[in-house]
Amino acid sequence: MSVPGRVGVIGGGRMGAGIAHAFVLAGAEVVVVERGDEAAAAASIRLLESVRQSVERGTTDRGFDALAAAIETETDAASLNGCGLVIEAVPEDRELKVVALARAERVAGPEAVLASNTSSISIDDLASGLSRPERFLGLHFFNPVPSSQLVEVVTGVATDPALVDDARGWVAALGKTPIVVRDSPGFASSRLGVALGLEAIRMLEEGVASAADIDAAVELGYRHPVGPLRTTDLVGLDVRLGIAEELQRELGERFAPPDLLRRLVADGHLGRKTGRGFYEWSEK
Repeated sequence: MSVPGRVGVIGGGRMGAGIAHAFVLAGAEVVVVERGDEAAAAASIRLLESVRQSVERGTTDRGFDALAAAIETETDAASLNGCGLVIEAVPEDRELKVVALARAERVAGPEAVLASNTSSISIDDLASGLSRPERFLGLHFFNPVPSSQLVEVVTGVATDPALVDDARGWVAALGKTPIVVRDSPGFASSRLGVALGLEAIRMLEEGVASAADIDAAVELGYRHPVGPLRTTDLVGLDVRLGIAEELQRELGERFAPPDLLRRLVADGHLGRKTGRGFYEWSEK
């Protein structure tokens, strides 16, 4: 199965641009919708630079000009009209996502499939604001999207089973592996990843070992490509804190965020994007 001919992405941050990048390389025309002119310009620069890097690395046979011509960056949600698939990739905030999805449903048309890239918010909860919840599901991509091999296809109670098959095909067409997960707190990946990450933070907080040694224990002992503390820096400490708080509400105190995580976020140390988290990222 090929990807839809025209794909919309709401939000052009690191995740949204990565999702758009994946679909452009797979042959789709992509429109990225941002909240204002400044954000749209930044999203365009981010996306075009990632596409240029793919061309330079030889990961696509298509030239930069042809790929760039398949990309639009807009501020008007009406530009989503005609998209076969619209993926919401705004920050991990329920109200932001509900508003973005409802607006997309109004303008994209009745045949469009809507998806959320949420990593922890209930798909059924998000679907409650839609008129056609059977045309909605989760497509949870991982950061960095271009090199990540996994996408969670998250099914809600109302999701049409035929849509799940279509989504698996789209993910495979991107060169990635789909796993199908029933809507539940944290799905599969966030629940497992956050559990490991929070325990690593507690160990660091208790002085069990340094951040580098805790990560090395997981990388070398369990063959994880990246340790849990470095992963948290890459994901963003604020993002991980938000997911942990959501899981704490849904699943209990075993997902309570450690004080160290709260302090770092309060101090603005969010990981790679701010230059400091559990590691220094001054070279970035």
